[in-house]
Amino acid sequence: MGEIEDAIERADREAFTKEPPKTLQGRINFLMKQLKTTKAVAAELGISQRSVERYRKGERKHPPKGIAAKIDATVRSRWQPLIRKRRRKQAAATGGVTVETRARFGYTAPVGTTDDGRFRRLTVHLPPVYAQRLFDARDAGASDQQMREIIAEGLKDVYFQDGGGRAMGLSEVSISDIDYLDLDY
Repeated sequence: MGEIEDAIERADREAFTKEPPKTLQGRINFLMKQLKTTKAVAAELGISQRSVERYRKGERKHPPKGIAAKIDATVRSRWQPLIRKRRRKQAAATGGVTVETRARFGYTAPVGTTDDGRFRRLTVHLPPVYAQRLFDARDAGASDQQMREIIAEGLKDVYFQDGGGRAMGLSEVSISDIDYLDLDY
């Protein structure tokens, strides 16, 4: 996963109305409900079918750390899909998305101005149209770079050009060297 997709995933998790199962057995049973067979769960987690059966029956309660982390990540990525969908729909329709980041911003500007990239820490609320484009791109399997371009375009319009009130000669903004990026919607 890329940085933008990770940020979307973290924002989705903040919407959970109920915590995912805490026990290993509960998590495996949840995955069984989602994927239907022990073979499918084993394939998803990259472990043997027999290990899934042992975890499900409670015969093994402490998987290796790497496998435990994979189980946790898989459960969280499938947890409460309707709530995730509802929040995204609301952000795309009326709420928009807030981007908080510290990254290097570069831009293409008219001759005689500086276009050297520099680090900035920004917290900017982007309108719903950018949230919709971001979610559509993610659902279509867009790369992290393509999603960065959507966010950069939104930051250009809202932050750098202040909705058309300044820096009209600015034609393109790019984001690189991201220290962190968080989304909220």
